[in-house]
Amino acid sequence: MVKKICCIGAGYVGGPTCSVIALKCPDITVTVVDKSEMRINAWNSNQLPVYEPGLDEVVKECRGRNLFFTTEIDTAIREADLIFISVNTPTKNFGFGKGRAADLRYIESAGRRIAEVAQTSKIVVEKSTVPVRAAESINSILRANTKPGVTFQVLSNPEFLAEGSAINDLLHPDRILIGGDQTQEGKNAIQKLCSVYKRWIPENKILTMNTWSSELTKLAANAFLAQRISAINSISAICEATGADVSEVAHGIGTDTRIGPKFLTASVGFGGSCFQKDVLNIVYLSECLNLPAVAAFWYQVIEMNNFQRTRFARRITENMFNTVTGKNIAIFGFAFKKNTGDTRESPAIYVCKHLLEEGANLHIYDPKVERKQIILDLECTDGIEDSYKVEDQVLNFPCPYQAAQNTHAIVICTEWDEFLELDYKKIYDNMFKPAFVFDGRKMLPTERLQNIGFHVETIGVKTNRKQNRNIADYVM
Repeated sequence: MVKKICCIGAGYVGGPTCSVIALKCPDITVTVVDKSEMRINAWNSNQLPVYEPGLDEVVKECRGRNLFFTTEIDTAIREADLIFISVNTPTKNFGFGKGRAADLRYIESAGRRIAEVAQTSKIVVEKSTVPVRAAESINSILRANTKPGVTFQVLSNPEFLAEGSAINDLLHPDRILIGGDQTQEGKNAIQKLCSVYKRWIPENKILTMNTWSSELTKLAANAFLAQRISAINSISAICEATGADVSEVAHGIGTDTRIGPKFLTASVGFGGSCFQKDVLNIVYLSECLNLPAVAAFWYQVIEMNNFQRTRFARRITENMFNTVTGKNIAIFGFAFKKNTGDTRESPAIYVCKHLLEEGANLHIYDPKVERKQIILDLECTDGIEDSYKVEDQVLNFPCPYQAAQNTHAIVICTEWDEFLELDYKKIYDNMFKPAFVFDGRKMLPTERLQNIGFHVETIGVKTNRKQNRNIADYVM
């Protein structure tokens, strides 16, 4: 019986996951640990380090009762029956596998810490997204450092959380995946973890399998979703060139029951912590297994995503008389999707960098992303010296109306619902003319904006020059 759970890593996965476990299992003590004192202090405050709808309420109900956040890592490991590893696994930016392979240094460090500190047998659960056979590496570390009388069972239990709906995904998941050794000891460990989830999840949604299958399923699921997004984005480019409407095409495709409607919304591109990283993991795995055709197939998903972001940025410049130098452009949204403050691999970063390189001044508004994060993302150049000066060319504003004032264009990068409710006539009156709107999320009412006077460019739709106000009228 699991009575105490420790989670190493208080990030986007560990914090929300353990908060929901604490909510649904009030008899289990759940302790989330992290080396970052700043992050732990935030979890213990009224300003959580992760924004997710519903998360505040869950944490406030459980924190101090059976949910604890601390930097006392060793104590939590020693007392736990079951340990989740939820640390960061970024793509390597150095050495062999650079730009493709996962950096497993934090996973290895967690494994070594557990082996060093544990005085009784533990179930160790790989929660982070990892390459296939990573659990085997953790097992090797634990076995090589085992104390007499201490044994470990390593399980794979990947998360399938969509940021912005993580709490609902945890409360009502499509499935729970648990992989482990197919020995009697491994099966017993699997059942103990199953017993935790069975408190609120129907048994038929809890799938058990071997460890490698569980690890690959996580990577493959995200790769398939990323593939669908890149596929519809490739079609959006054809739509813009021919006059087709990508929404109509997507609807026609989605009504086919063999395909379905989900993840067929064209946009400026996918972002977040998982899709690109997991696809690149599959690329690297395929290369290591001497499967170059498979690697090339999946790498094209990434290439199409890069193409979509660059294409959208180029469309902005081309429509603004082939120059944005010295022009003020309002960026609406910087997070990679609505209902999150996460900016990892956000399409907005890439669009903004292209515009900054062209000499534009950016007025950025996002309801959940702070200026320090925006500056950090835009200053990150991967060792390449850029010609633009972020501090000089980027301003942040507390509301979209202020961000759009005295600008030449608005660029929609994130699909925040509030952008649908804005008074665009008021915004138009305070912009330079001609006033442009570039809708990278295909969410705004194009005809209404055109009637106000905006020149509207929408992803996946060819510009209707007759409906847009004649730009030549504004040129002296």
